[in-house]
Amino acid sequence: MDVSRIRALRGPNLWSRHTAVEAIVACTEAERSIVNLPGFEARVRALFPAIGALQHRGANTKVSLAHVLETAALALQAQAGCPVTFSCTAVTVEPGVYQAVVEYSEEAVGRLAFELAQALVNAALNGTDFDVDAAITQLRELDESERLGPSTGAIVEAAAARGIPWRRLTQGSLVQFGWGSRQRRIQAAEVDATSAVAESIAQDKDLSKKLLHAAGVPVPMGRPVQSLDRAWAVAQEIGLPVVVKPQDGNQGKGVTVNIVSRDHLDIAYKAAAEYGEVMVEKYLPGDDFRLLVVGDRLVAAARRDPPQVIGDGVHTVRQLVDIVNQDPKRGEGHATSLTKIRFDEIAVARLDVQGLQPDSVPDKGRRVILRNNANLSTGGTATDVTDDVHPEVAARAVAAAQMVGLHICGVDVVCETVLKPLEEQHGGIVEVNAAPGLRMHLTPSFGKGRQVGEAMVANLFGPGDDGRIPVVAVTGTNGKTTTARLIAHLLASTGLRVGMTNTDGVYVEGRQIDSGDCSGPKSARNVLMHPDVDAAVFETARGGVLREGLGFDRCQVAVVTNIGSGDHLGLNYITTVEDLAVLKRVIVQNVARDGYAVLNAADPNVSAMASKAVSEIIFFAQDHHHPIMATHRAQNKRTVFVDGDAIVAAQGAWRERIPLRDIPITRNGTIGFQVENVLAAVAAAWGVGLDWDAVRSGLASFVNDADNAPGRFNVMDYKGATVIADYGHNPDAMRALVSAVEGIPAKRRSVVISGAGDRRDDDIREQTAILGDAFDDVLLFQDACQRGRVDGEVLALLRDGLKDAQRTRNIDEIRGEFVAIDTALHRLSPGDLCLILVDQVEEALAHLAKRVAESTPS
Repeated sequence: MDVSRIRALRGPNLWSRHTAVEAIVACTEAERSIVNLPGFEARVRALFPAIGALQHRGANTKVSLAHVLETAALALQAQAGCPVTFSCTAVTVEPGVYQAVVEYSEEAVGRLAFELAQALVNAALNGTDFDVDAAITQLRELDESERLGPSTGAIVEAAAARGIPWRRLTQGSLVQFGWGSRQRRIQAAEVDATSAVAESIAQDKDLSKKLLHAAGVPVPMGRPVQSLDRAWAVAQEIGLPVVVKPQDGNQGKGVTVNIVSRDHLDIAYKAAAEYGEVMVEKYLPGDDFRLLVVGDRLVAAARRDPPQVIGDGVHTVRQLVDIVNQDPKRGEGHATSLTKIRFDEIAVARLDVQGLQPDSVPDKGRRVILRNNANLSTGGTATDVTDDVHPEVAARAVAAAQMVGLHICGVDVVCETVLKPLEEQHGGIVEVNAAPGLRMHLTPSFGKGRQVGEAMVANLFGPGDDGRIPVVAVTGTNGKTTTARLIAHLLASTGLRVGMTNTDGVYVEGRQIDSGDCSGPKSARNVLMHPDVDAAVFETARGGVLREGLGFDRCQVAVVTNIGSGDHLGLNYITTVEDLAVLKRVIVQNVARDGYAVLNAADPNVSAMASKAVSEIIFFAQDHHHPIMATHRAQNKRTVFVDGDAIVAAQGAWRERIPLRDIPITRNGTIGFQVENVLAAVAAAWGVGLDWDAVRSGLASFVNDADNAPGRFNVMDYKGATVIADYGHNPDAMRALVSAVEGIPAKRRSVVISGAGDRRDDDIREQTAILGDAFDDVLLFQDACQRGRVDGEVLALLRDGLKDAQRTRNIDEIRGEFVAIDTALHRLSPGDLCLILVDQVEEALAHLAKRVAESTPS
């Protein structure tokens, strides 16, 4: 068994909507069925009893080692506590080669699960050992280190439940919610609207107390100190007991409370000094409460109790702590609902105050405090008291948060009870905290958890706001780029700031911010991250979907221009037109339920996608009498078609007509493939909900030049001859181009063409076979990238396609694209037509523009 080409599918993909790891697994003939491997299944089960069923779900399909690998990788993650449920294995056209796909919740964990599953299978094959417990522990630990912490995770879960898209921007807790101009960002439990100034104030305990005091909020007396002696002096001045803590700290680090002696203070000072300047303040009697303020309201409150153990008359304090720490709810850091109790010198000092030592055996029932600060991060516990908080206490907490400027604030209150105002019991607010931990409210030790994540999301997004911008995805064999550009132009005509990706680059508000083939998911994600984008249009190519899935979870409109005879067939196990259609329909399957799939009714492989859509369908076709169009229209559903000299959008008795003469790209309707591109774009604009006047003006202002649509039927005049530049590169494109140029008068017709080496031999031949019946002269040049072909091989195939040409009489082979272009231009006479099928689009168009400019009289 050989495992290769492991890919992470980070968005909806060919297999499912789940993020998943996909691997190519090659099995020997014997490994194609575990029946051929005596004792293998028994050994696998002995090594990993929880692997589950190994019977493959497909009819008449044998269970291979690839299926076992898939099952093991999923089961290992499930045993490690990962929320994964989906996996599958597909047989490819290559004998013994499979595609194994396994869902992951964290990419690194999914990849490791594949490695461990492979080790398990090899161990079963070779009769060697495999420590499954160690493997599961390794996966669990990696998952805990990779996944979002409980606070950020709760907010993300609440956002996802509302349908708000989210994206983790770093390996930490920086998360983007929503898209483009409607996005918001959080860092753990801190929102993007909170200023760095407010956060800085919250970190400065002395300054924040001064501000709270100015706002009429009760706070304990105290001040910063620079030495141990000064700390003791301030403690005596304000009166024991006192609290010693870092002036700039968080999570209870370095905080010691209820200090009543110089020795205890010495230890506390040393602990606080590790985190910066030290503060001494009056100790307030009572319990420690954390009040969570979101916006202008209190959403949760918890009483925090210090880490403690209860004596049993048998075990020492140290042993009791070890016993408590064995609770599975307690762990290191924040991965679990509780944190293990620390047994350090602060704990020893606290024991000393109680007349105990680490090896003392407390009486049965005696409560032994290990620390007086009650932070969960130091081993404390929490009890929910949200329903008990007095309105005046809540008002003081909100006032404290707003005085500091925190949109999400953890307010630490010390008082006897939250049932009555602080002023009546000499209680006070001791700290305000930015990015407060949420564990104590989500999963308190006692009492019910509070939906604080929902409250935070509600603060970021109003009712009914999902943070989404209109997203249009465009795919197909031909016309994708022009259609995407036209849709983007229509959206921009309404005043929206549009982000667009296509095979030419990435554009925001018409400005190119990246170049090259940007039709993949990475470019789409970058556009959705841009804060100046109000709507997005994504050309969605096959390669990106295969490599990584979609760059978005769903779109408002999906457009499939055509499938035709396909393109790039034979690559990545997409060998037939039907395979290609299944891949292209991924965008159709991921349209929002209230969105639209725009489908070409005249293409059987495209129209069939309607059965897999969860959204409404808008069919388009030039022939409005097409049975699918007629049926759809009869059902009072949306269609877009050509009627006489106009494009018509129709639903029921309603009609909207746009004359073809007002759409320059179609040349009065004479260029058939451009008419189809316009039909698709108009349907997409309708699906987004654009105003029809904006659609009309947008179509009228879209000029098919090298700026608006580079390499897409760009027409130029060269010394009285017509020159057309296009990026057509498959048989269907050749047919469409031939049909278009036949309507343009010309004395003599010539074509400049090369071919990409990653097409099948027959596809390369067929291109020139089509052109050979329409052009007098053919100039062949070698593509800049042969893509696995030997030198001259593609040219030989192109020439071979011309052997039965009905019209072509002159064939030239030329080295270099620009040399071929110059040769063709030099031969032109007034009234001739030359079609140049460009390879290096930007460079070739620039070269053509230069030659045209040189030929124009000044």
